[in-house]
Amino acid sequence: MSFAFERPSLLRRLAPWVAGFDGLLAFGVILLACAGLLTMYSSGYDHGTRFMDHGRNMLIAGAILFVVAQVPPQRLMSLAVPLYVVGVSLLLAVAVMGITKKGATRWLNVGVIIQPSEILKIAMPLMLAWWFQRREGQLRPLDFLVAGLLLALPVGLIMKQPDLGTSLLVLAAGMSVIFFAGLSWKLVAPPLLLGLVGITLLVVYEPQLCADGVRWVMLRDYQQQRICTLLDPTRDPLGKGFHIIQGMIAIGSGGVWGKGFMQGTQTHLEFIPERTTDFIFAAFSEEFGLVGNLLLIAAFIFLVLRALAIALEAPTVFTRLLAGAMAMIFFCYAFVNMGMVSGILPVVGVPLPFISYGGTAMVTLGLGLGILMSIAKSRRLVQS
Repeated sequence: MSFAFERPSLLRRLAPWVAGFDGLLAFGVILLACAGLLTMYSSGYDHGTRFMDHGRNMLIAGAILFVVAQVPPQRLMSLAVPLYVVGVSLLLAVAVMGITKKGATRWLNVGVIIQPSEILKIAMPLMLAWWFQRREGQLRPLDFLVAGLLLALPVGLIMKQPDLGTSLLVLAAGMSVIFFAGLSWKLVAPPLLLGLVGITLLVVYEPQLCADGVRWVMLRDYQQQRICTLLDPTRDPLGKGFHIIQGMIAIGSGGVWGKGFMQGTQTHLEFIPERTTDFIFAAFSEEFGLVGNLLLIAAFIFLVLRALAIALEAPTVFTRLLAGAMAMIFFCYAFVNMGMVSGILPVVGVPLPFISYGGTAMVTLGLGLGILMSIAKSRRLVQS
C-alpha cells in the first residue's frame, strides 16, 4: 500500500513565519515605501543608479525586518547590554583612531567602513528599556539618574565627532524611554521652559548675537552658524543659507496640487542641493504640493500612532518602553527632516524615513520596524 502526501503550498509554508505580523503597521510602511520609490525615481533620475540602489536598500531593510520579527522580545532583552557596550566601545575607538572626512571623525575601519553612532539609535533604547525592566516596582530617583548617565555617555561621544543630527536622534530615543518609564513632569517642565525662554531671547536679539566676531559658549562655530542661518537665511544666501532658501522656494512653488510627477523645475534644474538625500522633501513638495504633503504627513502620523498602540498593548515594561521609543524615533526622523527643509529647524543632516536615499538609515529603520513587529507578534501569539 502506498500513500501520497500532498506538498504544502508556499503560502502555507510561510504562514508560521508571518503569523502575528501587525497588518496595520505593515500597511503604513508599504505606503511610505511606495512614496519613497516614486520620489526617488523623479529626483534621482540623473543620479546614476540611485533609484535601483534605493529599491535594493528597501529590500535589505525588509529582510532585516522579517528576520528581527522572528526574534522574541526576551532574546532582544538579552542583547541590550552587549549591544550597548559594543556601541560605546566603538565610539571610543572612533575618538582615538577614527576616519575623518570633511572635518568630522565619525567612521571606523574594522575591515569595512562603519559609522558606530548608528548602532546607538537602537542600542540606546534597548539598554534603557532593559534597565527599567530590571528596576520594575522599585524605581527611585537614583534609577533615573543612572539612566541619564547611560544616555549622556554615548550622546557626548557622538556630539564630539561632531554629529549633531545623530546625537539628537539618540538623545530623543533615550529621553523617550526615560519619560515613558515615569519621569515626573516637575523635572521635565523646567528645562522646557528654559528652552522656550532661550529661543525667545535668541530671536529677539538675533542681530547682536549673530554679528561677526560673536562666539557662543558650548557651541562649535558650525553649530552657531546653522542656528544663525535658520534665523536669517538671507545673511548668506549663496553659502550657508542656500539650502534653506532653495528648500522653501521649492515647497512654495508646489502650491496646493504640485507641479506634477517629474515636472519639478527646482528639482530637475538642480537648484535643490542634496535633493535625493536630506532635502528630498523639497522635491516631493514641489511635485505633489500641499495635498501630497498632507497625505505624506498623515502616513507618518499613522505609522507613529500604530507604533504607540503596539506599545500600549505590550505585556511587559521592557516591550512597552522599547516600542514607545521606536515610535518616537520615527517621529523625530520625520519631524526634524521636514522642519529643517521647511526652515523651522536648523539643518542637521537627518534623512526622511523611507524617502531619503541612504543604506545605513534604511537598515536602522528595518531594525526598528522588526523590533515593533516582534513585540506585536509575541503579544498576538500569546493571546491566541
